[in-house]
Amino acid sequence: MATHTDPPDEAWAHWEAPYADSDDPGAMPPPRSAQPRLDLRPLFMLLDAVRRGLPRDLEEQFTALIRELLMTLRALIDWYLERLERRPSEPRIEDIPID
Repeated sequence: MATHTDPPDEAWAHWEAPYADSDDPGAMPPPRSAQPRLDLRPLFMLLDAVRRGLPRDLEEQFTALIRELLMTLRALIDWYLERLERRPSEPRIEDIPID
């Protein structure tokens, strides 16, 4: 299985060179993110290795467990997206009589 690695910084210089002499800061390509990307492949590879190492009857149960976990995660993401898409509710305003 091939793995993805980021190209060395020298490779990025090739792409940034045409923009280096520009006075327009908007002409520069966006900088590479300083934050590392979240790579879940090692986790999935570990889960697959564990699943394959189990006896056949436990392998099926483990696969069902992972499926339930992923479905739960999907439901949480759907719930969160619905929550984000809702319009903010109007603040409750109460008239207070001034005497």
